[in-house]
Amino acid sequence: MVDDPSELEDEEYFERPRASRSLNFDSDLLREPLKALPVRKPLTFSGRDTVTAAIRAMQNDHRGCVIVTDDGTSGSKLAGIFTERDVLFRVVDQGRNPATLPLTDVMTPDPEVLPVKSTVAYALNKMSLGGFRHLPVVDEEYRPTFVVSVRDIVGFLVEAFPREIFNLPDVTVPTPRSREGA
Repeated sequence: MVDDPSELEDEEYFERPRASRSLNFDSDLLREPLKALPVRKPLTFSGRDTVTAAIRAMQNDHRGCVIVTDDGTSGSKLAGIFTERDVLFRVVDQGRNPATLPLTDVMTPDPEVLPVKSTVAYALNKMSLGGFRHLPVVDEEYRPTFVVSVRDIVGFLVEAFPREIFNLPDVTVPTPRSREGA
């Protein structure tokens, strides 16, 4: 057997067994209910509310989405979700006036949701497969209880593994001059 991989033929290199890495990941974390995540109540709006009102609320609360319900409260059924992507692709890209544009015209109606009893693993899987950054969590009557974001899940995992995360080697990344276009 050759110790230097450059001396191996291609087939030998790829067929050689590799040492498995030992990760200290606690798979029980993935079985935690979504309520274990650091979530907040959703920002809810009516479909008749303007895009401008929704964008201002998203900016003020540092959120990536708002939830649209039948009457604009969290006590009514989920009708849709309006996200940062919708602002870019359905408002700005289309040259529409957000001050007069109702949310129903640009929201995603009947979005994918998570049942309130879902696990972190189920949420991660659904977000990964669907390419979602935000998913509404609904109760048995389809009323929104909170929104799960990728940021919530990452924060949860970082909190569970602070030593592993904070002791990673420091990688120097060039600092951008401004946040525009980031």
